[in-house]
Amino acid sequence: MNKLVDLNSGPATSGTSGLDAVADVSAEIADAWTKFHIAADQLRTVIRGKDDVVELVLTSLLAEGSILLEDVPGVGKTTLAKSVARLIDLEYQRIQCTPDLLPGDILGGSIYRPAIGEFEFRPGPVFCNLLVADEINRASPRTQSALLEAMAETQVTIEGQRYDLKHPFIVIATQNPAGFEGTFPLPESQLDRFLFRLKMDYPDPISEVDLLVQQSDHEPVRDLKPVMHVDDLECLQRWVRSIRVDRKIATYIVALATATRIDGRLRVGCSPRGCKMLLRAAQARAGLEGRDFVLPDDVQYLAVATLGHRVSSRHASHAMDETGQIIESIVAKTEIPLVG
Repeated sequence: MNKLVDLNSGPATSGTSGLDAVADVSAEIADAWTKFHIAADQLRTVIRGKDDVVELVLTSLLAEGSILLEDVPGVGKTTLAKSVARLIDLEYQRIQCTPDLLPGDILGGSIYRPAIGEFEFRPGPVFCNLLVADEINRASPRTQSALLEAMAETQVTIEGQRYDLKHPFIVIATQNPAGFEGTFPLPESQLDRFLFRLKMDYPDPISEVDLLVQQSDHEPVRDLKPVMHVDDLECLQRWVRSIRVDRKIATYIVALATATRIDGRLRVGCSPRGCKMLLRAAQARAGLEGRDFVLPDDVQYLAVATLGHRVSSRHASHAMDETGQIIESIVAKTEIPLVG
């Protein structure tokens, strides 16, 4: 039985200390890493007792992936998203999803201007670097689908006209657990666009006490200032793409995906997009650990967060815990490659 990396135990090195160990990089990349490290430290001062979630959010930023934060109201999902937006100098927009929200409220549309006698296109909130979609599963399925093209191709088609979005384009969406009143389940095609699906969960008692004391007189998220520019983030994202991936690692990822497709407990297995996203996430984690090559540990550590929402159980319930346990068992049974 192979040893699993526990998603709740954190990486081999705590926090983002691995950033300091990155070697053989240009001064530009080293400077960007330093800023990224500062942003990570400040993010932890606001999000108490959730270092594992914070690290996965940072990993997704480096991997150019979107994040779905799921849990009961009031555990800090929106605060985390707003904190990331404040710490990185990205153009961001926030939308509050409601049942009456329309696709045009997200994408934009043409408005007639009587003064000039012409229609003028007014871009919607999606035209930004970081889109925070709060309570996305309160929007209707039709409105949810408005983000499919944007998240998959970094473009939108409005009234037959294609518009390119800004780069990078990342969505941080929050949602309440399935079954809450007024929610619509996200379809598999929508879930597949997210790199990670993360559960915030309640903080431990000590962290919750710290949170109450810290926020007794003000909201700390308002004190956050940008410490990184969008160019710094793009610099790190390009470097992450150059991190070496041994063919055995790629074979290992495909073996995990194949196992989900033939597992009798699952109705839908991992898609090829899921394989690509797991590979990119593993590259990002390697960078955070101060390596320019991917290890099987990176894949194991990220498997549940990356693959758990891309598979569907044959049972009526599609809870994160159930699919996560299935992915864990698949990882435990799959042979780990020896990478030189």
